[in-house]
Amino acid sequence: MFGVAGAHRFTVDRDVVTNLENHEGQPAIFRAALHGLCPQCGAHTLFASATQFSDKCTNCGLDYRKFNVGDGPAALMIIPIGAIVITLAILLDIAVRPPFWVHALIWVPLTAAIVVGFLRAAKGVMLSLEYRNRAGEGVITETHGEQP
Repeated sequence: MFGVAGAHRFTVDRDVVTNLENHEGQPAIFRAALHGLCPQCGAHTLFASATQFSDKCTNCGLDYRKFNVGDGPAALMIIPIGAIVITLAILLDIAVRPPFWVHALIWVPLTAAIVVGFLRAAKGVMLSLEYRNRAGEGVITETHGEQP
């Protein structure tokens, strides 16, 4: 059915979108990522440096080394950040035609800052999602011709 009579109402649970903690006392995923919060207890212990995780949470003892974030966040950021920086560089070049050194002076530090900022948040999101979804290494078992 189409139209108002057949329309289904789609409602968004505000707690899911804006919650600061879930029902188990854990911080929301994006809040944890942006602020470097432990996905288990919410303490500010996720990062040891700008983009490197701590070994474990000093508050609750959650071992961050067991999570395998890998290169996923960096791979997901390459295309959008590259597209934005290249677009801005082309627009600047079309508008004022600055010398090459001006482009290097502007875009290299800006790109580095954007990458470090977003990489920290992206890594935090990936680790929080791994924790929430209880993700782990897959295991293949052989049945040697037996039916499961």
